[in-house]
Order: sequence, then structure tokens, then C-alpha cells
Amino acid sequence: MSKKLSKEDLEQDLLIEYSSRFMYFYSQNKAAVIGGSVGLILAVLLIAGYLIYSSQQEQQAQVLLGVAEQALLMGDFELALYGDDDQFTLGFVQIARNFGRTSAGNLARYYAAISEFELGNYEDALDYIKDFSPPRGILGVAPISMHANILLELERYEDAARMFERAANWDINSSTTPYNLFEAAQAFIEAGNRQRAIENLNTIMNDYPNSQTAPQAQRLRGKLGAG
Repeated sequence: MSKKLSKEDLEQDLLIEYSSRFMYFYSQNKAAVIGGSVGLILAVLLIAGYLIYSSQQEQQAQVLLGVAEQALLMGDFELALYGDDDQFTLGFVQIARNFGRTSAGNLARYYAAISEFELGNYEDALDYIKDFSPPRGILGVAPISMHANILLELERYEDAARMFERAANWDINSSTTPYNLFEAAQAFIEAGNRQRAIENLNTIMNDYPNSQTAPQAQRLRGKLGAG
């Protein structure tokens, strides 16, 4: 009668078998195995080096961003954008250019768009906001709405309306969603798209009747003869 092997015996036999197979394969393909091992080690080292470098870049960019943010909060938009050579500070433009792959560099693009917008440089503001990647959830709504407002200033009403719709749907809630739908409706009216405007107003009235935007939507819908 054969002896029943335990789990440990089976695992040990498998280990011996695969070890034997590896040693045979190694003896037959020594050069290739060594080359592959070296390649794997180099790949691991490169990835580790990149992660360390990225972390250092992020930390440096965050420090520089904090200084530029202070200028933005004070309303000194030129200083916020370009920094101060005498004080050895960088602005959002340099941070976005030199640290573009970091989170701070991405945020610098958004702040640069705000600064250019406040200075009346709407085309430049649009260039920066187009390259900005908005975060998921509620924090991404304001930047997308900002994008829409820049398009409004450039009188690109249809594009602005669709961007407001994007902001409305970015994070569905009873506050920012009806607000941005209302802004979209007004932009569609400017674009001559009355039907799309009414659709957005109806969505507010039907889905968000208790929102602060609902009374405005009702009045505007009445003016459009869609009451």
C-alpha cells in the first residue's frame, strides 16, 4: 500500500523538481539567464531611481508653489506668474514648465490660468487651463467651471456651455450640479441654442427643485416661454 504524501511532502517534492528544472535550464542557457538577470536588476534599479527622483521633484515643486500661491492670494498676479529674480522665487509659469509631471506642476497650470484670467489675458489663460488635469470628485468642479468662464470671455458660447455641462456632471450633487447647469443654459442662450438651454433648465427644475438655483431656473425658463 502506497504511503499518502502530506501537503508538506508534496510542496517539498515540487520545490525539488522545479529547482532541478531551473538548474538544468541554467546550465544549458547560462549566458541568457545571466543577461536576463542583469537586465531585470537594472530595470528594478531604474524604476527605484525614478521614484526617488519623482518624489524629490514633487517636494521641491511644492515648496516653490507655496511661495507663488502667496503672491496669488495677495492679488499680485504678475509676481505669481513669473516670480522675482531678486528674491530667487519662481512663478507658476516656471513651475509648470520645469515640474510639469508633478502634482504641483499640474496645479501651477491651473493657478497660471487664474492669474492670466485676472490680468485679462484670456487666450493665455485658456492655454494653461487646457493643459491642466482636474482632480476627481468635487475638487475638479471649480477648475472645469473656470475653463468654461474663460471660454465665455472669448465669446465661445457653445464651447463654454458644454464645458459648464461637464462641470455639472463631474461630481453629481445638489449644489454645484444645478449651478453649472444654469450657467450652461445661459451660455446656450448666448449661442442661440434655445432648446438646449431649456433642457438644462428642466433638469434643474425636475431633479433639483429644492436647490438654490431652482428659482432662477424657473424665472429664466418663463422668460423663454417654456413655463
